[in-house]
Amino acid sequence: MKSKSGWRRLVVALVVVGAMCQVTFVYKNDVLAGATVAQGKFNMSYLFSGAPSTYTSQVNKSGDTLDVVSPSYFHIKDDGSLEVTDLQASFITEMHRQGKRVVPFLSNDFDRTIGGKAIDERETLVKELVASIKANQLDGIQLDIENVGAEYRDKYTDFVKKLREELPSTMEVSVAVAANPTGSTTNWIGLYDYKALAAVSDYLMVMTYDESYPGDPTPGPVASLPFVEKSIQYALSQAPANKIVLGMPLYGRYWNQDPASDGAGIAAKSVQKLVDQYRGTIRYDAASQSPVATFTIQPADMKATVNGKELTAGTYTIWFDNEQSMKAKLKLVGKYGLKGTGSWSLNQEANNTWSYYQLWADGFYFTDMQKHWAQADVLNAANRGWMLGTAADTFAPDAALTRAEAATIIVRALGLESAAAVISAAFKDVPATHWASQNIAIAQQHGLMQGISNDRFAPDQSMTREQMSVLLSRALKLTTPASGAAKKFTDVPADGWSAEAIAAMSSRGLVDGFEGVTFRPLASLTRAQMAALLSRAQPLLTP
Repeated sequence: MKSKSGWRRLVVALVVVGAMCQVTFVYKNDVLAGATVAQGKFNMSYLFSGAPSTYTSQVNKSGDTLDVVSPSYFHIKDDGSLEVTDLQASFITEMHRQGKRVVPFLSNDFDRTIGGKAIDERETLVKELVASIKANQLDGIQLDIENVGAEYRDKYTDFVKKLREELPSTMEVSVAVAANPTGSTTNWIGLYDYKALAAVSDYLMVMTYDESYPGDPTPGPVASLPFVEKSIQYALSQAPANKIVLGMPLYGRYWNQDPASDGAGIAAKSVQKLVDQYRGTIRYDAASQSPVATFTIQPADMKATVNGKELTAGTYTIWFDNEQSMKAKLKLVGKYGLKGTGSWSLNQEANNTWSYYQLWADGFYFTDMQKHWAQADVLNAANRGWMLGTAADTFAPDAALTRAEAATIIVRALGLESAAAVISAAFKDVPATHWASQNIAIAQQHGLMQGISNDRFAPDQSMTREQMSVLLSRALKLTTPASGAAKKFTDVPADGWSAEAIAAMSSRGLVDGFEGVTFRPLASLTRAQMAALLSRAQPLLTP
């Protein structure tokens, strides 16, 4: 049961600007025409809390992370027919403009009778759903029928099958399924025939949360790591990994001496505020890989509210998820090769969630890329296999790019890794045992890079702006400036060795200069700047 409280990566224009002697790359808010970003892991999230007028701002907080947003538009009436509420055409249009798909979920709001009625009347409901999806330019449907008994198991699968048959293959049909760490086929968890449902849907959104639930008298984790991992392992025994989406909780649950509030939901973003307000503590439970907050509200204290309910005096325990526990769960995506993640629900997440979410979901555990201006570009390059980290948890974005790294990156970007290369002995500083010797040889043999002298390549020397301009102009086969006048820089002599390449690059908007009409050809590039430059040049690097 869900807690019912309530950047496809933006490819950005790259501009090189200067401040004193530093080179920096700055984002603009306009989208580079024709650019595409390498597809990382799939991520979706539900929209449930807050007014529909806030949906766009809720999504925007997630930046480029989400591929699909799933608003609460579709509900079931008492007679099993469809009810559409809060649908806003302007929101759908805006999401499509951002490159995100809008796939509302159909909910029975945990009502067993209504859920059963919908399944019994599935033929009529399918027609109503298909008509509404097409009429409102939606991108599909996710079924979220919960708390209906296992006796409806085959009928529910048939419901999903009929929807899949009636909707175009370009539209999503997915199913939210209860976590099932023990493989149960009874009670309402038995409603979901994972194997059969996966065969007739695009993916299963496994709700690996609510291990502790509303009304649960015993405080405990919403989604302990063992519970989540066992749930995924069962799902993988029934369906392929590319059809399994890991459900992530963006909320916690709290307990105090009042049984009426046992296991009540609370947004993750609210927990730290309460701990600070009432001078509480947070410990990390190693067994469950979950944080636990405790605090006491005294009778004289100002009372806080959670989901509109005032918290009375007493001692509170909150089990929730923070950065550490979320990262532990996100690592399961890579460990098991899952399709991606889903999360319940937007507007509940802690403020820093999106600074690491896509990195960890994609399997790049670069702690130095959180909140970094080039995160989207680094993910683009990493997902394409063009750039890797300097260690498992480090990308070193602000380190100078070396010539060996540049050769390796451009060979990967051009897909030349498999090219046969004779490792030249001419470069005394690049022995056959050097980590980049093969790629340096390939780059040299394809005329992309040469040594700084007849016998030296200087693999650890920083790559300069003019060197990169020449390298990329060769890789992109930009032999002449594009139509229109190329910029003339006062520090780039017309007869200089890099002048033609800089003109070709600048005329296409791939590089720019600085104040005073200078280019600073000898300035170094950082690894982050290289990733950003690759994003800029990507439409020309790939077919």
